[in-house]
Amino acid sequence: MLCIRLQNNDPYFCLAAEEYLLRNFEEDIFLLWQSHNAVVVGKHQNLMGEINYPFCIKNNISLARRISGGGTVFHDAGNVNFSYIKNVANPAGISFKMFTQPIVDALAKLGLKVTTSGRNDLQVEGKKISGNAEHIFKNRVLHHGTLLFSSDLKNLGQAIKIVPGKYQSKAVRSIKSEVANISSFLKKQISIEEFIRFLLNTQLEKRGSSEYRLNETDKAQTTKLAEEKYTTWDWILGYSPAYSFQNKTETDDKTLEVKLKVKKGIIQECRISGDYFTGEKGYALSLELQGKRHDYTTIGQIINKIHSYPAQKNSIENFF
Repeated sequence: MLCIRLQNNDPYFCLAAEEYLLRNFEEDIFLLWQSHNAVVVGKHQNLMGEINYPFCIKNNISLARRISGGGTVFHDAGNVNFSYIKNVANPAGISFKMFTQPIVDALAKLGLKVTTSGRNDLQVEGKKISGNAEHIFKNRVLHHGTLLFSSDLKNLGQAIKIVPGKYQSKAVRSIKSEVANISSFLKKQISIEEFIRFLLNTQLEKRGSSEYRLNETDKAQTTKLAEEKYTTWDWILGYSPAYSFQNKTETDDKTLEVKLKVKKGIIQECRISGDYFTGEKGYALSLELQGKRHDYTTIGQIINKIHSYPAQKNSIENFF
């Protein structure tokens, strides 16, 4: 098994590396990586319905989508991501335990009693420390998970806090769980670098394992995949399943109600009612938004450019 620790902390590069190694290598692989602040949704999720979008934009939290299913996770410098890429004779016989058990055993060496939940999570004392998901390509499986070691749990909670507004779609929804950091359960404190090295060495001690570093070709191909897929709006937001959105608010003693139908991230239908926009402004804005991207930046630019509104603590585009 090749053991790799990625030296790049860009979440798009790291997610692309998983797919590149899955599709282009024949060996089994154990991968460890970290990234800067990012929210990563599952392949079949509606990103807008899973995160606090304004908070993420304001705090420079990257938005990303992975190729596996499952729920939304938060990455930062205090989180360690692990990935197993393995050849299997029969994909139908794959179990999460096949890949989580080595992590459970490794954490046991640090004195942690780790249990699994019915939602493919790893827990310590009933609190989630790891979320896991899988993707199958031919006879190879990618299993990856998070390991919250010393993450900013306040940031995590805010980033994946769903803002007011009702989404309806067939998208996979995340199930919220109480989370905790692994470091808070350790009797002997270690740094995150020591933790990463411990996990890597635990795998390297196994027969047939060797350390591998991405060469220049690997890096170039991974960067190309990241740029052409993982960093694109079409993948991050446009890949979301079709959905409808409805929100209503009262501000400045006036009401505003918004109803949207969105497909591939593009607003197909928009209805704005209430007395917030005077005259024909609401109707004109409805027409202007149709055919545009359903994201905070695009809607804010349209409102600011075409329709002036009173300055207020919460920008009105937050309600779309």
